[in-house]
Amino acid sequence: MTDTTPAQLTPDQLDSGLVDASVGTRCESLAALKAAARAGGDDEATERQHGRGKLTAYERLELLLDKDSFRELQALRRHQATGFGLENNRPHSDGVVTGWGTVEGRTVYVYAHDFRIMGGSLGATHAAKIHRVMDLAEAAGAPLISLNDGAGARIQEGVAALNGYGGIFLRNVRCSGVIPQISVILGPCAGGAAYSPALTDAVFMVRGIGQMFLTGPDVVRAVTGEEVTMEELGGADMHGTSSGIAQFVCDDEESCLEEVRRLLSFIPYNNQTPPPGYRIADPVDRSNDALVGLVPTDSSRCYDMLDIVEEVVDDGDFLQVHESWAPNILCGLARIGGQSVGIVANQPLHLAGVLDIHASEKAARFVRLCDAFNIPLVTFVDVPGFLPGTGQERNGIIRHGAKLLHAYCAATVPRIQLIVRKAYGGAYIVMDSPATGTDLSLAWPTNEVAVMGPEGAAEIIFRHEIEAADDPVTARATYAQRYRDELMHPVRAAELGYVDDIIDPRDTRRIIAETLATLHSKKAPLAYRKHSINPL
Repeated sequence: MTDTTPAQLTPDQLDSGLVDASVGTRCESLAALKAAARAGGDDEATERQHGRGKLTAYERLELLLDKDSFRELQALRRHQATGFGLENNRPHSDGVVTGWGTVEGRTVYVYAHDFRIMGGSLGATHAAKIHRVMDLAEAAGAPLISLNDGAGARIQEGVAALNGYGGIFLRNVRCSGVIPQISVILGPCAGGAAYSPALTDAVFMVRGIGQMFLTGPDVVRAVTGEEVTMEELGGADMHGTSSGIAQFVCDDEESCLEEVRRLLSFIPYNNQTPPPGYRIADPVDRSNDALVGLVPTDSSRCYDMLDIVEEVVDDGDFLQVHESWAPNILCGLARIGGQSVGIVANQPLHLAGVLDIHASEKAARFVRLCDAFNIPLVTFVDVPGFLPGTGQERNGIIRHGAKLLHAYCAATVPRIQLIVRKAYGGAYIVMDSPATGTDLSLAWPTNEVAVMGPEGAAEIIFRHEIEAADDPVTARATYAQRYRDELMHPVRAAELGYVDDIIDPRDTRRIIAETLATLHSKKAPLAYRKHSINPL
């Protein structure tokens, strides 16, 4: 071996050191070979990656995984393609790093595109490495994490690259609901590559460097004449607020990968195991004194539901999912008594907490995620109904609302409904009501369960009386109050058996924790079927 550094040697030169040599020399050559593969071709490639404001694949894995836990697979694999000069460019690893490691001591499988090598583009060998690690994750029943930063299909390999994507998508679907799948977008993810994250359970994106779209700005300009930047078309904020594809949006790679680790702390290895439990210092029977007086008795006044959720859960730790998309409903993961729970809650600060198309989709997907991975559901209800309007109707609010209804009705995990204030009409039914199978329905003394609000009900029931009155405004208010007194008083639903108990808000945490403990061994037998027909 010469004094040439590993990064300056070609793969063929490095391979030659393993031929006709002693075992000691072969070990030295093997170490140099692996070091060169890790270096990503040359120092300039690493500098270019850093110049784009991005970390390398290995640097990302060091942040994601426990120290010294990464075990790489097929680091020396090279593509076998020819044509268009590919036969003269055969770097080791083929632009993707695969293997496994641990996060807080729990095994996870990972693959990370290495943009330094052929732009992280996907060819047949690149795809085969990903298929291999996905198959291992499925066999081991462990989470799979992808760190996406690639130029898409390697066009020099033609249909072989497209076939590779098909194999990834097949495995994404096969593993759906079996093992957790997490996608992290840390660079471009365009064309067919964008479908894999869309098939996984959670998508993280980093502002400024992560982009995801099917057709780029140049194609959009050529076809439609529209001028759009990559960030506007497929940036993190667009997907976090408009499309709803990104559940988590972060400012930098370090905080993003730390949030991935945080998410993993709430979810199990697979669908056959419970979520991890933790010892907590926050007493399970802690009184929620802060909740008294937090909810206005005037149902037209708003408040922040997030304050209620954070007061009830362990240490106020609530990991919001889709925080900036459909903010009229809160979804996220927390712990109560050290055990993971999924929280769904109407948010009166936004659109008065109504259910609309996006809120229904957001909550439905989250409910199905929790149900797939054995995470109990706690639903905080303060909903005035579904959002009215021609736009909602024409865009299918019935179909989208049915997604949430279907998700709750199909869920077999422990389920608790807590009616905080309003619970009107069809939205009340959809928000995990007893009729849809919730295990326990609780309510605060501020609850109002009815077909609709008192003003709307009075307009329908007493329309003729109001029209004939000398003072219609006063008459309308009088009849609205009558409806409220007769059908919406706090104990009405309990008298009819539609609420199991009306509780003091200060006892909320204790009662939910006790109920979850009793439901820990819940079994819900299901009729045999291939699968249900979701209202997609």
